[in-house]
Amino acid sequence: MKGAFAEFYHTGSLGRFMGFLACFIQASFTIAGPDYVAMAAGETQNPRKTLPRAFKGVFFRLTTFFVLGSLAVGVLVPYNSKDLVDIYLLGKPTAGAAGSPYVLAMQRLQIGVLPHIVNALVFTSALSAGNSYVFCASRCLFGLALEGKAPKIFTRTNKVGVPIYCVGLVMCFSLLAFLQLSAGTAQVLNWFIGLVTSSQLMNYAVCSFTYIKFHRACIAQGLDRKGRLPFCGMFQPYAAYYSLFFTFIMTFVGGFTVFLPGFWSLPTFFFSYTMPFMFPVIFLVWKFAKGTTWRRSIDIDLVEGLDEIEAYERTIPEKKKKKAETTGPFEKVQQTLLRRVMRKQNSSVESNLGKGQ
Repeated sequence: MKGAFAEFYHTGSLGRFMGFLACFIQASFTIAGPDYVAMAAGETQNPRKTLPRAFKGVFFRLTTFFVLGSLAVGVLVPYNSKDLVDIYLLGKPTAGAAGSPYVLAMQRLQIGVLPHIVNALVFTSALSAGNSYVFCASRCLFGLALEGKAPKIFTRTNKVGVPIYCVGLVMCFSLLAFLQLSAGTAQVLNWFIGLVTSSQLMNYAVCSFTYIKFHRACIAQGLDRKGRLPFCGMFQPYAAYYSLFFTFIMTFVGGFTVFLPGFWSLPTFFFSYTMPFMFPVIFLVWKFAKGTTWRRSIDIDLVEGLDEIEAYERTIPEKKKKKAETTGPFEKVQQTLLRRVMRKQNSSVESNLGKGQ
């Protein structure tokens, strides 16, 4: 095998493309995270000041971690490593995080303490991810209940405002972790990767579509995003179209292996394509049952709730406002990088305009 792409399922160019596609599908599983920051807006002080910084920080940190981490693992662990093949292709059970590529990479360095450190980091990372998912899922369910799209019992909160019934229901899903007792870890992981990945991709596709409609509404109503909004994304709306196209395509590509000769698996097909088929059904049933209609860009309400937000911001002490506006060393580096990107973008646009003239 020559080149950077390994053959997978087939030989030749098709096999190398399938290898790339399989990696691309696995990478789709990790795209979730930045959007969860927005869910904390309702429980964050001065969110219009703090959340833009949080979004920028999460983007750079996740990108750095995954890109550099994948590069390090790829350098240390070959694609045809016996351990990787046994765990991820043959479904050999492993103990805890021992099957993590990061742990395998540390083991290949033959430094005794490193695998234990990585195990501890994987454990804390899983705990942090679990906390985030419980928070986000419970708040989503709480929001649906407030809008009448979920049973009213989920609107109940305790004295400090925590939706306890929502949290309780979400925590019940953690019991699915015991599936590992009856099947190989990799098999169960692959099932849930298929289910969660398809759900996340559809979520991003819907978010991208919603943003495109929002962008059109801003143009139709003459709202200046850069002047009125606390945060304005780059490369819009083209980035939203790009995201919508690829997330929609990847939703249906995620379980392609079940259609290959000799690879049919009913559980894999079920976990990969349940959500893509359920989503339009749920959408149409709700639309026809409630009689909702599409709104034109000129009729979309862009200022609903703005008065409450501005009234809340007026109650924030000046000290807290200044503290939210201060930037640390990491944020200063981010801002420098963003300014350079924006300058390059503006210069390229100006050069293209000059060539067109």
